[in-house]
Amino acid sequence: MSLRAIALVSMLAVFACSEPAREASGPAAGWPTWGGAAAGTRWSPLAGIHPGNVNALERAWSYRTGDFAPGELKTSFQATPVLWRDRLIFCSPFDRVFAIDAASGAERWVYDPGVDTRALGGGTCRGVALWDDPDAEPGTACASRVFTATMDARLLAIDAASGKACEDFVPVDLTGGLGDVRHREVSVSSLPTLVRDVVTIGHAVSDNRRVDAPGGVVRGYDARSGALRWAFDPVPPGTPALLPDEDGPRYHRGTPNAWSVSAADSERDLVFVPMGNPSNDFYRGGRGEIDYYGSAVVALRGSTGEVVWRFQTVHHDLWDYDVGSQPSLIDLEIEGRTVAALVQPTKVGHLFVLDRETGVPIFPVEERPVPQSDMPGERSAPTQPFPTRPPPLHPSGIGPDEVWGLTPFDRADCRERLAALRSEGPFTPPSLKGSLQYPGVAGGSNWGSAAWDPELGLLLVTQTRLGTVHRLIPREDSEQWTPNPPREILFSQQGTPYALLQTVFLSSLGIPCSPPPWSELVAVDLARGNVAWRVPFGTTRGQAPWPFWLHLGIPGMGGPIVTGGGLTFIGAAMDGYLRAFDTTSGEELWKDVLPAGGQATPMTYRLRPGGRQFLVIAAGGHSTLGTELGDFVVAYALPEPVERNAD
Repeated sequence: MSLRAIALVSMLAVFACSEPAREASGPAAGWPTWGGAAAGTRWSPLAGIHPGNVNALERAWSYRTGDFAPGELKTSFQATPVLWRDRLIFCSPFDRVFAIDAASGAERWVYDPGVDTRALGGGTCRGVALWDDPDAEPGTACASRVFTATMDARLLAIDAASGKACEDFVPVDLTGGLGDVRHREVSVSSLPTLVRDVVTIGHAVSDNRRVDAPGGVVRGYDARSGALRWAFDPVPPGTPALLPDEDGPRYHRGTPNAWSVSAADSERDLVFVPMGNPSNDFYRGGRGEIDYYGSAVVALRGSTGEVVWRFQTVHHDLWDYDVGSQPSLIDLEIEGRTVAALVQPTKVGHLFVLDRETGVPIFPVEERPVPQSDMPGERSAPTQPFPTRPPPLHPSGIGPDEVWGLTPFDRADCRERLAALRSEGPFTPPSLKGSLQYPGVAGGSNWGSAAWDPELGLLLVTQTRLGTVHRLIPREDSEQWTPNPPREILFSQQGTPYALLQTVFLSSLGIPCSPPPWSELVAVDLARGNVAWRVPFGTTRGQAPWPFWLHLGIPGMGGPIVTGGGLTFIGAAMDGYLRAFDTTSGEELWKDVLPAGGQATPMTYRLRPGGRQFLVIAAGGHSTLGTELGDFVVAYALPEPVERNAD
């Protein structure tokens, strides 16, 4: 048993004989970035809330943004607040930025960037980034800055103290150099990343609209002025740069984009960028090596944008297995030595453990043969990378004996559907008859990312276990198809011979054909390279009438955090609960139903030594998942101690 585990057992024994609601004293600790730290670990050393008292958690306060219009706009409240001094700062789906008192939830200021939400049709904003200028006089305007990016693709700087725009920072139009940008085609849903005095940022490009979509350039801007420092245009090495025009630099079209959250190592002057796909996702015949940086994690020099290394998690990605999770930068103890590592979860259910300085796998990665495309003009990658330690976390396929059904009729229906598809494992290419993709496009792991407990040596990550079906439709036939969203989506893929029909692998009753659990919370012992435990995550509450709330594991969006108190906190699941798990065992210890869907990653902090430890989550739902929408920020804490009379 580790020293940490012994300490947790001792703590439980002490609190079993005392008042379970009383919080242990401890130091202050914050949450300065979306991922808890620039390293993206989602770890807090706070131990005031622990297995012995977590059942006493109660709501301390809540705040409502007002940015919610049910029936009018499709929004997803995915923000994780950051703590600056005594206030929490976060953004809403309408891209307004809020600062509220971290102890009471009282509003301090609101900044409105003036996004036309009607034109956008709604959106999401996962968070903001903080930066303290080391050269600024304390107390002066914008000595501490909040950087935020908007759905209409602007990068802005705000004074953290007042909520006013920084006058010395020129707002950046992130569509600059992209050429023809169509309605709702380029947006930013994830926060910028700071490396020293450089603000780095990518953007999202709408999937599968056209082959010549705007490019996915990643850029670095001066944190004080907004001036462009560098640009990484993700084209294959040796591709000539485009000459600038009268408006400035120009970037190649149809390249992979970086829509998720990067991690930073300022000491090494490195930013680690998770990359998406080039256009189009499901057919790229004739595009050559345009996906050289696709579905990869790329290390860039923070000061110059120079490529230091790149590791591709999927070759010639035809499945939308883009890298959605933020990389986690950890120090890993291996055979008595400490290795500066990077852990990258993927939608395929793989965990790649890489040397942070070189990108070389720390544990062996095997290139294994995979099924090949039978589509004219398409070129499949002959092999795909498979980690051996830890092994893949997600099942590699569904056979006829593994399909699931609530009734024998339902199961027979799923078998019949499976028999009609091409199904040869996770890298079965899209086809005219339809191909089963398992894991589906949502994961494995998605943007919720992983959480790292450095004391227990455990990495916590969710796994979504749903299949999707991809069918290529000849262009001349595509106009005859009428999809039934959200379970069916027809992508135009203009510039290719085929549209793409994407469906969830469901029975005629609307129940997944893949076997439960449909979502898991998994703890991985990275040093040993094995799974420490895995538990079904979520119930069918909200998807089935009571009393049929079954503990089958239910998909969701959002990620976990871990604390020094031996707890893992996570919302995410479609059933609307915020939960606490014992990090050592996976036992569910506490849950509370939120006022709206909790498809955001929580955070925790203590404002002063000996003060209360707060747990905070944004509860506003997810429009695509269909969870309850809202505009809540909810804080939990243990009850305050009751003072006793001296007599």
